[in-house]
Amino acid sequence: MKDKKQLIFIVIAALVGLASGYFLFGTSMTSDHGAKPTTEASQGGDEETIWTCSMHPQIRQPEPGKCPICGMDLIPLDEAGASGENSTIRLQMTPEAVKLAQVQTQKVQPARTTSMVSKTIWLNGKIAADERRTASQTAHVPGRIERLYVTFTGEHVRKGQKLADIYSPELITAQRELLEAKDLQALNPNLLEAARNKLRYWKIPESDIEAILSSGQIKEVFTVLADANGIVTQRRVAVGDYVKQGEVLFDMVNLDKVWVLFDAYEEDLASIRLGDRVRFTTPVFPDRTFEATITFIDPVIDGQKRTASLRAEVANIGGLLKPEMLVKGKIEARLTPRGVEVLVPRTAVMWTGPRSVVYVKVPDMAVPTFEYREILLGERVGDYYLVSSGLSPGEEVVVNGNFAIDAAAQLNNSWSMMNKLVSATEVSFPDYAGQVPEAFLTQLRVLLPPYFQIKDALVNDNNADAALAGKAFLEALSQVDMGLVEGDAHNYWMKQMDALKAHAQQIAQSTDIEVQRQNFGGLSEMLIETMAVFGLSPSDVVVQHCPMAFDNTGADWLSQEEQVRNPYFGAQMLTCGSVEGNIQQWKLKKLSEAAPTASAAPTGGHQH
Repeated sequence: MKDKKQLIFIVIAALVGLASGYFLFGTSMTSDHGAKPTTEASQGGDEETIWTCSMHPQIRQPEPGKCPICGMDLIPLDEAGASGENSTIRLQMTPEAVKLAQVQTQKVQPARTTSMVSKTIWLNGKIAADERRTASQTAHVPGRIERLYVTFTGEHVRKGQKLADIYSPELITAQRELLEAKDLQALNPNLLEAARNKLRYWKIPESDIEAILSSGQIKEVFTVLADANGIVTQRRVAVGDYVKQGEVLFDMVNLDKVWVLFDAYEEDLASIRLGDRVRFTTPVFPDRTFEATITFIDPVIDGQKRTASLRAEVANIGGLLKPEMLVKGKIEARLTPRGVEVLVPRTAVMWTGPRSVVYVKVPDMAVPTFEYREILLGERVGDYYLVSSGLSPGEEVVVNGNFAIDAAAQLNNSWSMMNKLVSATEVSFPDYAGQVPEAFLTQLRVLLPPYFQIKDALVNDNNADAALAGKAFLEALSQVDMGLVEGDAHNYWMKQMDALKAHAQQIAQSTDIEVQRQNFGGLSEMLIETMAVFGLSPSDVVVQHCPMAFDNTGADWLSQEEQVRNPYFGAQMLTCGSVEGNIQQWKLKKLSEAAPTASAAPTGGHQH
């Protein structure tokens, strides 16, 4: 009785699964013209036609019919395989599938609908004193400090303000010479003028010279007056010190105007110009926004941070801005569109290495049809990208649900985000194991620690740590010496390096954890393949796989432990995934799966 109930339950579950599969994935792949082949045309050849399902290519039948899994019409195997490289790859979906996949489209706009396009660049920085407004107050006469009127650092000083009293024997002698020259004025008028000039040389005010001449009294102490406005940053003398002429008494800086120093990443420098306005805030005054103008761009890149310093100048009204204050600024950089560039929404773009992919809705089709399209991306403009080729104004791109469409394309072994139209028998990897020096392999291993930092951050749903780890990966990647490999191995590495850099940059720059996870998938694919091709397979590293990542497309990643910790879902499905083996075992499995005789049965367990 128990077995009978179990059998009934299995039959009901199978029927529900078949109905759901048809409802969710009623799709078909087409070639340029988008029409399905007829049965008669397919059977007209001498060879027997094999029929398969566009959504489940493991299905093989000698005659047309329905897919036993999803219930959709079978199509000839040749049609499901893929089109040529110059063909248009299209995907048809039932209205129900479009609705359940939540497919949304948006028309792309020509960038030249406005004369300029702005790009927001965020910057971190700090306040600094204007180096041109620093000064040292020196002693104009030698002598002993009798009194200080300014006694501590940070004190405000105004031009002409008393700073110190100095007792100077040399000045006393000079005053006596002045009085004697006055008495001998009738005999030698030039002698009096020479005595005056001696005191003027010591910057004795003219009023003090006239007072000495009129009173006939010698002053024993002279007062040093401030030469400029400023704030005392260092007091160098104390009462009783003997100073020489020209010796520094105080260091001062004028903070009426200050510098704002920002760090700009090198990929943003092309969009920043002298004279650009930057708006910035500081945590001290979170509700207040300041504005300044970029007056200097450092010609040298910081090799550690991969940034260049920007300098802006701002009037410091009320002394609110103080040196070393942290600030956060943004520049609305103005970009000039070139040629026929269009603006495409950021959510429409999918990346894999150097390729950027979108799906375009085909107009005037009775059945919803979407076309695979590779595009050439330009600058990011807010929530949009400039596209220089691959799209035309007015075309509709998929901005939501594109992963569901791409998943169907991948199952058909067609052009897609992760598969550049390679037939099953053509899947292969170059083999450069033993052809590169150990020094190069050592440098490749250095990529693993920051990679694992990215993985752990995504496991913990921490987009900020993932961005920091992405920057660390870029730094490690920049240290790999491409000159260590030659010939075909060199060309292969250059392509892989560009792909790794592209994904790492997106992880480092994005605050959207889903975008980071999408690019982590591409980063993992490129890194695993690179290490497999060069013969690297560290004993403490395994490849793990999640079949549910990216709308059930599936994705791999590297781990230092057998226990699965899923970076594509984090806490949502932390243990979803399976262990595929080490890197070289992963390579052999990929090659065996691509072979025509490969079994469809899974080789490892899957856990949730």
